Amino acid sequence: MAGIPSHIKALAELSPVEDVLLAILRQGLPGIRVQSLVNRTQRFPLVLVRRDATFGAWSGDTRFTDSARIVINVFAEDPDGDEDAAILSEAVRVVLRDAWLNNVVIPGRGHLTRVELNSAGRRASDWATATGPVQYADLPTGVWRYESIFDIQIRKPRTRPFPIP
Repeated sequence: MAGIPSHIKALAELSPVEDVLLAILRQGLPGIRVQSLVNRTQRFPLVLVRRDATFGAWSGDTRFTDSARIVINVFAEDPDGDEDAAILSEAVRVVLRDAWLNNVVIPGRGHLTRVELNSAGRRASDWATATGPVQYADLPTGVWRYESIFDIQIRKPRTRPFPIP
């Protein structure tokens, strides 16, 4: 069998959270690498988006909302890496807030229905201080990392009609 059949895909009520955020941040931060994985030969600046495994909820909401905690790491290189990473971290917050307030819809994926800053962007010197999944054992020399955490809700667009009782 090649892939998942469309009738099985149609059953999915929740959107992949990382896909929605990657699209929003790529649109809002042109010229910045926005990824969910670190490449072997990574270049910077970089925004790394990951869903945190410690929080996620679905409460039977008929509107098909998905709640998630998102860990966002930003990286920037010297000569101004520390300041650039701090500014980029703040820019991520603004892009997410604006996408929520302006009801930005990612076609076929959904839109943000809530964005809350759980932990403000802060300098993190190594992966031992990371709250989410990591890939670097150590940061490359001259690269600064800032980490922030958001609690979000996403609503997937309706892809099939609801049955009429």
